[in-house]
Amino acid sequence: MKKATSLLLALILAFSLALPAAAAEDAEYDVLTGGVTEIQKYGNIILDIASEDLLEAGYEYGDMLTVTVNDVDHEMPLCTNYSDVDTGSLVLRDAEGVLIAAINMGDFATTNSLAEKVTAEDGTYEWKFEEGKSIEDITVSIAMAEKGGYHDQYIIHQLERTNERDDYDSDEIFANFRNIAAGELGENALFRSSSPVNNELGRAAYADDFAQAAGIQAVMNLADAGEDVEGYFEEEGFDSPYYQSLYEDGKVKALNLGVDFTADDFKSGLADGLRFFAENEGPYLVHCTEGKDRAGFVSALLSCFMGADFDEVVNDYMTTYVNYYHLTEDSEQYAAVKNSNIVSILEAITGSEKGADLSEVDLAKAAEEYLVDIGLSEEEAAALKDNLSKDYELPAPAEEPGEEEPAAAAAPAEEPAQEPAEEPVEEPVASTPSSEDAPAAAEAPAQPEASEDASNRDVKPYTVVSGDCLWNIAYKLYGSGARWTEIYELNKETVKNPEMIYIGQVLTVYAA
Repeated sequence: MKKATSLLLALILAFSLALPAAAAEDAEYDVLTGGVTEIQKYGNIILDIASEDLLEAGYEYGDMLTVTVNDVDHEMPLCTNYSDVDTGSLVLRDAEGVLIAAINMGDFATTNSLAEKVTAEDGTYEWKFEEGKSIEDITVSIAMAEKGGYHDQYIIHQLERTNERDDYDSDEIFANFRNIAAGELGENALFRSSSPVNNELGRAAYADDFAQAAGIQAVMNLADAGEDVEGYFEEEGFDSPYYQSLYEDGKVKALNLGVDFTADDFKSGLADGLRFFAENEGPYLVHCTEGKDRAGFVSALLSCFMGADFDEVVNDYMTTYVNYYHLTEDSEQYAAVKNSNIVSILEAITGSEKGADLSEVDLAKAAEEYLVDIGLSEEEAAALKDNLSKDYELPAPAEEPGEEEPAAAAAPAEEPAQEPAEEPVEEPVASTPSSEDAPAAAEAPAQPEASEDASNRDVKPYTVVSGDCLWNIAYKLYGSGARWTEIYELNKETVKNPEMIYIGQVLTVYAA
């Protein structure tokens, strides 16, 4: 009897605990209806349904919804960012109170035949509807498909960053500016960054300084039309004089590309940008707005084309997410971004099936075939490869005016004698000039003491962190970036390319 009573109590308890879950599963959620107020530049549609009404009706981020547009059902999760879903996936984004139905890196309006985007030669565009139709004729409804059906993925995809310089370890990291040194790319041949001209993120002046320090001579602007670029010149606080000089000299190709890498207009525009590189001398810079998605795609494509391996391409792409979001390689978010973004990009470039082992794919051959497929001739592809394989010597840092100028100018009289003659071009790779470098240059004459017989010097381990390169490690440890060669000499067995070190890599360095 005692056993039977216990069993009955357990069943009652189990049933009572199951009620809330069952109730949530069976709960009825209001269906919200409305229309579309705007089709955005890249084909996203803005709904006239308020996100506040959706949330008050019990919908939550991570729920899977059925969004019906003109009687066609689309299943998509409710999220806050496009990057909360994989490339090519549908998302209903709550953008600070505004609901937007979109395809991440895609064009919802064109894909679903809501309207046709017509782009003029000057880069302006308009959305054309069927005769007798207008945007007012688009109908939308939202219903629950699966409560919490996307919750785990939503949590993993959450990424946060600021646009405050003080939240980043260096100007280079803040500007997302770096040299791509992979495969057979020449020294200082190809760089990528956030926009050096559009200052909506507060990064343009930093990126512009680095572009000048790198001696950039040809720019592929993936984000803007020419009129956009000229509009930035007129904005209050504009401070990108080097970029302006390049643009006025015809050295900037403004492509105004969307974010759907599979779209015909993206491919034809990219082909124009690559021809521009093939026809002009470098060094080269690729950028969009953040230097993250479109620039990430083109950087990956060119790295593959120039013989980079899978790990090199992935590491370069993920560096942007480490820079912006402080992701660590062992985190769930890092793995999610890697698999949904750069792996998907490489699958698209190579034509591989989802889940294929990309480390076994001939990336160089696949990238070359991709270039020909989007419209480059074999001769143009060969010219592009030839240009990207060239080595470029960076310009000497400009002298800083003011009281410290004599001290900074005096340093080179002795410093070159301490550098190997065959490697002088490496020093400026990460030594983008700033006023803070002047004191370091003034200390250069003390280097002979530091460069005494290596056998008498103590060494210690140093772990590479985000934003590091050999130059700035030397600057942090010894007060002079010019001593990067000492670190390189100590680590030649493991550092094959002095421009390619990785977060978490342990180097041997001389004790200061």
